[in-house]
Amino acid sequence: MDTKRTSGILLHPTSLPGTPGIGTIGKQGYRFVDWLVAANQHIWQILPLGPTGYGDSPYASFSTFAGNPLLIDIDLLVQDGYLTKEQANPPEYIKNSGYVDFGSVVWWKIPLLKLAAKQFLGKNNNPQRVAYEAFKNDQAVWLDNYAIFMSIKEYYDEKAQKEDKFGAMWSNYWPQDLATKNPKAVSKWHETHVQEAEVQKVIQYFFFTQWKNLKNYANKCGISIVGDIPIFVASDSADVWANQHLFQLDANGRAKFVAGVPPDYFSATGQLWGNPLYDWDEMKKEGYDWWIKRIKSMLEIVDFVRIDHFRGFEAYWAIPAGEDTAVNGKWTPGPDHDLFNVIKEKLGDIPIIAEDLGLITDGVKALRDDFQLPGMKVLQFAFDINEAGKAGFVNPFLPHMYNQNCVVYTGTHDNETMQGWLDDASPSEREMVREYICGFIPGLTITDDMLVPGLIRAAMFSSANMAVFPFQDLFSIGKEGRMNTPSTTGGINWQWRMKEEHFDMEKAAWLKILSKYSGRNI
Repeated sequence: MDTKRTSGILLHPTSLPGTPGIGTIGKQGYRFVDWLVAANQHIWQILPLGPTGYGDSPYASFSTFAGNPLLIDIDLLVQDGYLTKEQANPPEYIKNSGYVDFGSVVWWKIPLLKLAAKQFLGKNNNPQRVAYEAFKNDQAVWLDNYAIFMSIKEYYDEKAQKEDKFGAMWSNYWPQDLATKNPKAVSKWHETHVQEAEVQKVIQYFFFTQWKNLKNYANKCGISIVGDIPIFVASDSADVWANQHLFQLDANGRAKFVAGVPPDYFSATGQLWGNPLYDWDEMKKEGYDWWIKRIKSMLEIVDFVRIDHFRGFEAYWAIPAGEDTAVNGKWTPGPDHDLFNVIKEKLGDIPIIAEDLGLITDGVKALRDDFQLPGMKVLQFAFDINEAGKAGFVNPFLPHMYNQNCVVYTGTHDNETMQGWLDDASPSEREMVREYICGFIPGLTITDDMLVPGLIRAAMFSSANMAVFPFQDLFSIGKEGRMNTPSTTGGINWQWRMKEEHFDMEKAAWLKILSKYSGRNI
């Protein structure tokens, strides 16, 4: 990875303000890029961009290749002539501010996008038709399967709801010949549902056109996009349905083992994620082609790739399907160096950030370091008073302990906000923070409202090549700004949105000064 010192902001597009129901990749995305430029920041980190399902998590997507339709900007579709202003006018229950109500947004926006897609297809002398056909050809490796999968899924999801069978999975509710992707059955389905599949493709064209225009603008402004690849994919996805031989599934398409992490200090029963596990032997037989395509596709829409749960490549926690907790899993060897040797051979040295948090063994460290991949440092892990008492101030998450080849964060999307963490911290931990960020200067009083800015400054002045801050931390937003609480659904997960007043030029000026004196982005 480039060794230039740089910094930036973590903000998922759903959190952008001022658009109906949810943040989008239209005008407000460009405005955010302009704000980053004013703050002399060169990184915009986002979460996975895939279409979200139950639980609204970007880490549980219907496709690892597709884009999230909810991020499409409606005003741009009106501008392009695929919707009228009257059609695009949102109902009263769709608000431009406050938390994202995903259920309401889906209810309103998905039918609207389908209408726009149909009007796109029916438009005479459509100037974008040539570009659309090129898009379909370029993305055929995943787009055809995704479009068919979604057309089947929507039909049987609606049928399941009518029969009060909510949350039905394709592997246990679709007809078996469709669930197991029998070629004749799939072909017959497509013959009778051509328009439904074509509409799905147009919606993807809308997304990728808007996103690539925004990314190109960001890149021209000197902003690089850090994207995110979850190591595992969702069971309810086109990825698993279309590639069943590459996963540990039975003959009916149901998982035999699922992903998670073992019991630890934070959870006595571990975390049961439920993702189907890869059949790495089968993947190796195919030269890891699915992974090569996945990363190559990702690098078309972002500049850096953060791989979530990187340690799973060295060994993963395999839990028998049907277990209620993660307790009865076992560590199973992953592809380790073999996969990354192939990636390097096929794609060269690509800009990967390894999410190396959690139980990191010598084997995981070797995999990361042998390919010179930067790991992650999270400041919230730096001020454990018990660890400080045991070992002195040598906690590897403290800024003075970093090597250069890493990325420092005050927190991630899975952490409490920095202010929320401080609100829950013990007096001893808060005092340690206070002392670390300047409390040793005689006569200087560090008040509570100085702690979060002080931690951002400490990260900026660390030796880490890259420093990234959740947008919420710039404004010392408390628990109400938390993006996600792992292993939970509902609540306010994924729902936070910034406010218009957060486009604060004084805050941008402060970041610009920090960047200047810490030698970043110059």
